[in-house]
Amino acid sequence: MKISYNWLKEFIDTDKTPEEISTILTGTGLEVESLEKVQAIPGGLEGLVIGHVKESIDHPNSDHLHITKVDVGTGEELQIVCGAANVAAGQKVVVAVVGATVYPMEGQHFKINKSKIRGEVSEGMICAEDEISLGTSHDGIMVLDEDAVPGTLAKHYFKINDDYLYEIGLTPNRADAASHLGTARDIAAFLKINIKKPDVSAFRVDNTSRTIPVVVENEQAAPRYSGVTISGIEVKESPKWLKERLAVIGVRSINNIVDVTNYVLHDLGQPLHAFDADQIKGGKVIVKNCSEGTLFKTLDDVERKLSADDLMICDTEEPMCIAGVFGGAKSGVTAGTKNIFLESAYFNSVSVRKTAKRHGLKTDASFRFERGTDPDMTVFALKRAALLIKEVAGGQISSEISDFYPAPVAPFEVEVTYHNIDRLIGQQIPHEEIKAIIAALDIKIVHESADGLSLKVPPYRVDVTRDVDVIEEILRIYGYNNIYIPTQIRASLNTSIRPDKDAVQNQLADMLTANGFNEILSNSLTKSAYSSNLDTAVKILNPLSSDLDVMRQSMVFSGLEAIARNQNRKAPDLKLYEFGKVYSFKENKYVESQRLSIFISGAMSPEHWSDNANFLIPLIYNQNENFRKVDKIIKDAYNLDINDKGVLNVWSELLDNNGKDFVSRKKLIDDAISFIRDKRSTSFGKLKSIVDGIIQKLNIKNFVVYEVEKAEFSYGLQYNVNDKILVKFGSIAASALKKVDVDKEVFYADFNFDLIITLARKNKIIFQDISKFPAVRRDLSMLIDKNVSFGTLKGIAQKTERKLLKEVNVFDVYEGDKLPAGKKSYALSFILEDIEKTLTDKTIDAVMQKIIYNLEKEAGAEIRK
Repeated sequence: MKISYNWLKEFIDTDKTPEEISTILTGTGLEVESLEKVQAIPGGLEGLVIGHVKESIDHPNSDHLHITKVDVGTGEELQIVCGAANVAAGQKVVVAVVGATVYPMEGQHFKINKSKIRGEVSEGMICAEDEISLGTSHDGIMVLDEDAVPGTLAKHYFKINDDYLYEIGLTPNRADAASHLGTARDIAAFLKINIKKPDVSAFRVDNTSRTIPVVVENEQAAPRYSGVTISGIEVKESPKWLKERLAVIGVRSINNIVDVTNYVLHDLGQPLHAFDADQIKGGKVIVKNCSEGTLFKTLDDVERKLSADDLMICDTEEPMCIAGVFGGAKSGVTAGTKNIFLESAYFNSVSVRKTAKRHGLKTDASFRFERGTDPDMTVFALKRAALLIKEVAGGQISSEISDFYPAPVAPFEVEVTYHNIDRLIGQQIPHEEIKAIIAALDIKIVHESADGLSLKVPPYRVDVTRDVDVIEEILRIYGYNNIYIPTQIRASLNTSIRPDKDAVQNQLADMLTANGFNEILSNSLTKSAYSSNLDTAVKILNPLSSDLDVMRQSMVFSGLEAIARNQNRKAPDLKLYEFGKVYSFKENKYVESQRLSIFISGAMSPEHWSDNANFLIPLIYNQNENFRKVDKIIKDAYNLDINDKGVLNVWSELLDNNGKDFVSRKKLIDDAISFIRDKRSTSFGKLKSIVDGIIQKLNIKNFVVYEVEKAEFSYGLQYNVNDKILVKFGSIAASALKKVDVDKEVFYADFNFDLIITLARKNKIIFQDISKFPAVRRDLSMLIDKNVSFGTLKGIAQKTERKLLKEVNVFDVYEGDKLPAGKKSYALSFILEDIEKTLTDKTIDAVMQKIIYNLEKEAGAEIRK
């Protein structure tokens, strides 16, 4: 919500600065998200003053320039060279002095410097109106009235008032504050000053020549409906003050009639609607519901099919407006409108909310009606608007105010005790101050006793219906900062189960952040189109929109939406994580579980100068003997995405230096490019290393590895503990990526965080000293069947030697036509260590022989020497 500082000051008399008002608003619950200075014209005429031309002579070196002496109120005259034909001695003018910045109507702004023009010193500029954005004329310099005083700041002379714009994060419960009046109420209550409402005492009915009767058929949906006619108006451009006032808060000027209704909306918080009175067929306004399926074209020229539950403003033949939401295409104010019927109503908030949602319409009016407006404001706002329309559009008030209000809305009756006030606030506030705050909030004290107060809360405060609501009002005006915080706080020992869930979450968050990940926080509400099984989805009974109609069953689409947003904004390299909840409905009960999701996509590291094929080819050539054993040289030109000439130069050098050990150019370059891409890009292996790092940090062991279910993944793994899925991870399926318009491969891990906490409580972390004895590495190369996995080999080795064997890793895999059919070659490394003594060759050889024996026996391995 946007609020103007100058506009606020029309309701309150205060010398508080915009920054001080910002602090007050935030302290009272209307959080100011930003405060911005707004200038009525570019530059705000800063550095410009009124001057008096004392002398004007022709420039000796020019046939059109003049040398002037100008008094700008400093006691010393400035010499200014001026090219305007109309400059003359005795004139009062606008002067931009040295150091000022001038903002012309067209072109770039520029700074005034002391300079020489055709050999003569110039110490400023005498301005035309278009040169300082005060108008469009460039016929000559501006000549002011004789009473203008030299030295007066131009912004004061022209009454240019800078404004300040507050962006307030209005919470849904504070419908009463959705206007300048509502915001001013809180400031006035805090400062203990009076509110100045606009004066409508001048409202008079000029005649009753155009009385339009009002019939309300649905009293529940329209408890109050007020209206008046104004005849003989002229629809035209709004005056400058009105356009500027609306422009500050970001409202576009349309015409003087519509601008007045928008002005009163933001002024008082009461939505209004103006109908062309000559378009009201039958001369009668009927507030009713139309038949199901009735077609109605709204102001945006969209034909909508009405529901029987939509409240409509109609004439005797057809609907004219969706009540409280949107006007119709036919009955609105146009350039040819001469007579209007002005509506000011109090509509049922639930009715408006459902209608607005049903048609996908969100307007300033529906925003306020949905949350609850002031039923006592309709007539006052009508008078305010009618007076403004007469001021800016002429015309006469041509009817009495019709006011349908059969059952006035009663104030909320609330009982509050001093004991409860003290208990909930945490300290005693003097009773007189409590009563003063309540009175300042427009709450009436009906009865007072020693124990408390009986109150009547005005109906526009829809969020204050209980004693706790009143206490909250007292506290926010009294000031949260005024609540005493003791220097000593008594507390009991924490006997909760360890480890603490938040502590584990923070540890994992720190680990991921330290590894370059960014945490995201997304909405638990999502699209039903993302749900794999709507039968188990938790559906929202009153969804905010079709995009937020179910609770998420998976974290995957929340992350993909974040990835899509970043990729669409040229940020494709992403490492993200999120702690959140997923929801489902199973066996007639709602289930909620905590998850940790991890996403990687794009490159894992930024580009670097060393990441190019020219740099890497010699490196690959020297390190990989397979590149040396090729039968022939591919001498044909190779079509490359990189610099051909540079690669060929490297190739030539390799040929010259290595004689018969020729290398396939194509193979070499392909492997170089693949190496570069693999070095930087995300991969399943890199995601697995992250997942395994988390498992290791949590000291979770004895998990079983399975191939992941393919629902959300194209491929991947899952780790199970006690037949429960601890984590699923892999490459997200193309069908899921397509739903969110993500065009790059994304790797995703989904942890069951609830299970993590359970396991973390059982698995104690054991600390031990780092061994002072060296570890030993032994390597084995073996030929095995293709269906034998590394996990099988590792399990055999660990079972064979439980004490000394610390690690088993695979560092080379080869499959090719040079091996027997159905075979592959594995190279494994074994790390052995004794924490009590140095290992001897005898001990090492004995262990390795046992491992070799069992690998041959159980896995059919053929050890290669």
